[in-house]
Amino acid sequence: MKLVIDRVSKQYQNRIAVDRISVNLHQGVYGLLGANGAGKTTLMRMLCGILKPTGGTIAFDGIDVSEEAYRAILGYLPQDFGYYPEFSAMDFLLYLAALKGIPKVQAKRKAKELLELVSLQDVSRKKIKTFSGGMKQRIGIAQALLNDPKLLILDEPTAGLDPKERVRFRKLIESLGKDSIVLLSTHIVSDIEHIADEVLMMKEGQLIYQGKWDDEKGDLEEFYLTQFGEENAYESFRDDIPL
Repeated sequence: MKLVIDRVSKQYQNRIAVDRISVNLHQGVYGLLGANGAGKTTLMRMLCGILKPTGGTIAFDGIDVSEEAYRAILGYLPQDFGYYPEFSAMDFLLYLAALKGIPKVQAKRKAKELLELVSLQDVSRKKIKTFSGGMKQRIGIAQALLNDPKLLILDEPTAGLDPKERVRFRKLIESLGKDSIVLLSTHIVSDIEHIADEVLMMKEGQLIYQGKWDDEKGDLEEFYLTQFGEENAYESFRDDIPL
């Protein structure tokens, strides 16, 4: 199992959003850290085939990102997750399962399993428009797992989750990384500090750090702060405190 990102770039007129990134990802959890505007979302959208790179290639086990077979192994939670407000949680998952070509019987079983996984089984028949922000985010995480993806890409997945939900989510991601490649983007260091097998750090469209992080290298939060400054430090701290 291998995702090969080879010299991938994305340029918009005079601005380079992603600058010649090369990295190989294997089975496990990867935490992608960076301030807002660092290029994380642009990179993830290219990894999902939504944006076409200006240069470079992306392939999973030799399957190019443009191929249908690539989309079949992909699970994706975008930063701005869209949903149908009049749908119930169950109906929404069944609808997306149908779009993914999952057989009806299998889809019902999988949807029920995922709603239990994200603790929404008791509200499965309620309309999504009645859900809190955290509940909507949990249904977003569930839809990303419908097809048992081998490549799971999550862009700011803990946004809107309360501290208890965030802990539950970290445990879920840790378990998913045993059978797939999980790439999790965030600006909250604690979201990945204890679950990521490797840390990737982006700044101004480039990878400035890639590798395992351990105590011998010091405090990850402190390293992050030295790279991105106090403004982003406050943002990270603010998002991680109980409300």
